[in-house]
Formats: sequence, structure tokens, C-alpha cells
Amino acid sequence: MRAFIMPVGCKSSGELRLVERADPRPGHGQVVVRIRAASLNYRDQSIVAGRYFGGTPDHDMTPLSDAAGEIIAVGEGTGRFKPGDRVAATFSQIPPSGPRSAPPVPLGSPLDGVLAEQVVLYEDGLVAVPPDYSFEEAACLPCAGVTAWNALMVAGRQLVPGDTVLVLGTGGVSMFALQFAIAAGARVIATSSSDEKLARLVALGASDGINYKRTPDWEKEVLRLTGGRGADCVVEVGGAGTLARSFQSLATGGKVALIGVLTGPGGDTNPQPLMRKRASLHGIFVGDRAMFEQMLVAIKVTRIKPIVDRVFAFEESVAAFAYQASGAFIGKVVIRL
Repeated sequence: MRAFIMPVGCKSSGELRLVERADPRPGHGQVVVRIRAASLNYRDQSIVAGRYFGGTPDHDMTPLSDAAGEIIAVGEGTGRFKPGDRVAATFSQIPPSGPRSAPPVPLGSPLDGVLAEQVVLYEDGLVAVPPDYSFEEAACLPCAGVTAWNALMVAGRQLVPGDTVLVLGTGGVSMFALQFAIAAGARVIATSSSDEKLARLVALGASDGINYKRTPDWEKEVLRLTGGRGADCVVEVGGAGTLARSFQSLATGGKVALIGVLTGPGGDTNPQPLMRKRASLHGIFVGDRAMFEQMLVAIKVTRIKPIVDRVFAFEESVAAFAYQASGAFIGKVVIRL
């Protein structure tokens, strides 16, 4: 089978190589998944550039954490799935080379990822995908979807109808958060540097869009739009560089779900505004299988579908990385295998 690898010392997506590997065989409690689609996250860009936590991998590694496919083989001691079942992998997995009792760690780093035609995983790390989802749509769920669900519905106070949610940017997590929040009866305010993107977000249901290039003090605009009240939840994908403004934009008793580090490590992280507003900050690192399955129940009821910007062929994986890095997309970039 074919797989893309990041060679030792990889510093850019342009160094990814397509290689041949032996077909995997399932061990006890494991299954082999024929990958049909995989999606990219900003995390993957940092990993291939050697900037992710832990630095450059010291061995050849397959990238990407998010995928969907069909089971083609099962090992002894399995029972949750059978060949032909359509599944998606959870973000964190029990290492396939270790015992079933080992703690799960993320795919794509430090575990081999899913940009391969076949992968072997413990069946505990899989969920059944919605029957009306394509593989491309299902591949968007494991990281971005579960992260947004955790931020809104699990961490801190759960979102309720009438709340206001502020989403930063137009990446996968922010777009899932927009969709989940609207489905829950919340108001969504969105930021972007592109008026064209903001128009699309309003068409998707956002009440207001703020161009942060023209309005650098966007936290003041959030307060103005909410009559001085602020946002009940901020989906914070920028990190330290935008955290101070997110704190200022909060309503009393609101929460910031800290997800990303797109603005880098530097910035004002003074927590004093949280004290004054009796607000909270929650670090979000995706979520577990229980959250994934809870989210799937909500998706079944609301019929939410991921916003897929563009689909690339497997052989075009390097181009897919370059397109996502350009920031020209909304939602998710997907690779079809």
C-alpha cells in the first residue's frame, strides 16, 4: 500500500514523500481501515514544518490525524465492527504497537498518521460515521468537529439558546463552532480579515462579521454589537496574540475556549479581566470518543454537514498542504484516497 511520509528532519510540506509500505495486519483487538479520505488541520502544518510541540520527529512519520474509511480486516478479540463498516478514527489512539491498556496519544504526531491507503488501529479508537455522510465529510469530524463540540458543549458552562458565541477566523474549528452554535439557538459573531469570507459566514447564519484588519480593536465592536454585554463563549484559535482581546470581549460569567496558537506564543495573557468578569478559561485539546459519539447524536438530529472548501486527490497531497497554508479556504481541506 502507498503512504506519504515526513522524512527525518522534515521542515516543510514540500519534503513529503510518497512511498510503498507493506499492508498492515490487525493484532488482537485491532482492525485494518482502508482510508478513503483525510482532512488537514493547522496542527499538521506545524508538524511538517518541525515547529510542533516536541520539535522535528526523529523518524519517518506519516502525517495527518483525521480520516474516514471502511474496515477491511479484523483481528481476534474484536466485536464492535465488521468488514465493510464505515468508520472515522478518533484523534487520539492507543499505540497499535502497544497493549490495549496503554494511554491514547494523537495521530500524526507522535503516532503515525492517516495519510496512507491502509492503517491498523484498535477498534476502541473508531466511531461509526453518519450514513448520509460522504467519506470526505466524515474525515472532517475527528479533530475540528470534536474540538468545537468540546468548546461549546462540554468545557465549562454548556451553551444554551440565546447565548452569544464569538468565533475567530474561518478554519475548520471555527466553522463547526458556528454551525453547532446556530443549531443550539445561539447568536454567532465572526471575525476575519476578508470581507468576502465574512459575507459567506453571514450567509451561513452569523449575525455579524468583523473585519479585524479594519477594526483591530474588535473586542470593542463585540461589546458594541451586544449592547455592552459581550460574548458568552469565545472560540479562541489565535492563542496568546489575541487572548487579551478575547478576555475583554467576554460577558460576565462567560468562557474562553483556548484551542489554537495561530498568532504565536507572544502576547498579553494577563488574566485580570477574567477575575473582574467572573469568567473562565478552558484549554481544549480535541476530546475523547464519548464526546465524538455525543456530537454524532447532535449531527443526526440537526443534519449539520461540514463545510468542505476543496478536495484534492491523494497524489496531490503536497498541493493540499500548500493550499491550506495559503489561508484562502473556509472550513476544511480534504484529501481523497
